Amino acid sequence: MKASTAWTMLIAAGLIDVAWALSMKLSQGYTRPGWTAASVVTLIAFVWLLGRALTALPVGSAYAVWTGIGAAGTVLLGAMVFGESITAMKLGGVGLIVAGIVVLRGAPA
Repeated sequence: MKASTAWTMLIAAGLIDVAWALSMKLSQGYTRPGWTAASVVTLIAFVWLLGRALTALPVGSAYAVWTGIGAAGTVLLGAMVFGESITAMKLGGVGLIVAGIVVLRGAPA
């Protein structure tokens, strides 16, 4: 697999991780069948994509980028979807996460 394909799969896995976190919240402790199913499907999807990406990328960088995308995306969408508080400090933290992702993406393998 080409590195560019692996990076695309990794980014998709990070974005699906955000969808998983939101669907897990919406499942209300896995008591709502539809959102529970969505949570399980998104979990399977991001684990599969992450596993495929790891065949071509270093595990340390890939894992950090994947969790960074998931963390930053969940903070931002949590504020948008659930009305969770978003402060300058939280936005600064998200900015640092994004900066870290950019640095890791640009680092030599």
